[in-house]
Amino acid sequence: MKLEEVVNGSVGPFDNYADGYGNLGANGLGYISVLKLETGKVKADMDEVLEGIVSYDRAETNGAYIGQINMVTASSFNGLNGAVWGYHLAKAESIADSSIKPLFTQTRKDGKSIPVYSVEPLLDAGKRLFGTQQAKRFPLLPGAHVNCAVKSKTVQGPTLVWSAIALAIAEDREKDSNLFIEDAGAFIPEHTQEARDKYLDSLLHKIAVSIIRCGDDSNVKYKEIFVGYKAEWIPEGYVGCALTCAPYVVLAKNAIPKAGPISMLSMTISQWEKQVGF
Repeated sequence: MKLEEVVNGSVGPFDNYADGYGNLGANGLGYISVLKLETGKVKADMDEVLEGIVSYDRAETNGAYIGQINMVTASSFNGLNGAVWGYHLAKAESIADSSIKPLFTQTRKDGKSIPVYSVEPLLDAGKRLFGTQQAKRFPLLPGAHVNCAVKSKTVQGPTLVWSAIALAIAEDREKDSNLFIEDAGAFIPEHTQEARDKYLDSLLHKIAVSIIRCGDDSNVKYKEIFVGYKAEWIPEGYVGCALTCAPYVVLAKNAIPKAGPISMLSMTISQWEKQVGF
């Protein structure tokens, strides 16, 4: 499918709420992937299960708001009938004007080096779509069933809990899907913040390697990668959760500019905000 067809067919049935892809009422076959990384913590004064529930819930509701949904775990591809919020439509400014600079490069099997960028502009775009718990914009419908590429890690403090996400863009979107990689874990540093940062920075390189290897498994070439992590120190007496996810959604009707869905393909995220009243 052409991107115009994808975006034109990715509008849900609700005025002010996004919905999960595959639910009844959407206007077409398209869907939008939105990226989120977040952490949450709670005092360890309940029991293991309840502390896990609340810390996970706080990771969902902190930052870009995806609270009150029935999250369904799906695999991790943005396919031929999908587009990525902040990349294909309502583009992050640094992606739209090509000012974003690579963190490093990764070599493919054919010897070509591809750029690896920070995922932060895509995370920011997702937050500007859904809004926050304090200032919602077009969040997911409360109680919606939402397929997500998702992983999480829940730990008891004292330790560092982290989650990471990457998006690899296929060189040929006519036949190959874009790939999400999600990772999450915990790390007890030797002594210093420097040790934590070194560990997490090395993680980004490992994720890039995993992307190339996954591409090789299906003979897919990726032209660029976006990657990043979120980490939080969980003190003793607390339970923490790190969440990495990319919901597959259809958009709220009021998230569509007057010029129609296709117009968002040529807009930056700031232009989109202005068009829909933010």
